[in-house]
Amino acid sequence: MSVEERIRELGFVLPSPPKPAGAYVPGVVTGGILFVSGQTGTVDGSLVYSGKLGQEVSTEDGYKSAQIAVLNCLAEAKAVLEDLERISRIVKVTGFVASGPGFGKQPMVVNGASELLVSIFGDRGKHSRSAVGVAELPFGAPVEVELIAEVLQA
Repeated sequence: MSVEERIRELGFVLPSPPKPAGAYVPGVVTGGILFVSGQTGTVDGSLVYSGKLGQEVSTEDGYKSAQIAVLNCLAEAKAVLEDLERISRIVKVTGFVASGPGFGKQPMVVNGASELLVSIFGDRGKHSRSAVGVAELPFGAPVEVELIAEVLQA
């Protein structure tokens, strides 16, 4: 089963790649490694959730936002690679979580991205990770996810 078929089987849709919100490219391949720029939980250019975890956004909705963000990462990966089958391994995920005072469940939020990647890619989706609490994210996003993947040469 292909990566995109697996995404659909899990009940998700691979979106169109979001447009960059600044002076950067969505992803870069160098030395067999793909670096995907940070993505937020947008659908058709609009945030699905906004605000800070522990205030306006629940842990469960933060988890869902991380899932949407990582799907946007995969959409960007496909735009760069043309074929998600070229991903041989997810190497690292970094999740940034806009956190209200006292919120310390960043790992549970970023699990939304991590668990979805493992569900999609199996063992090659297991990765190293950081889950970082931050004061603010662009445009009021509760979560931003970036990923690094090993890729097969075209």
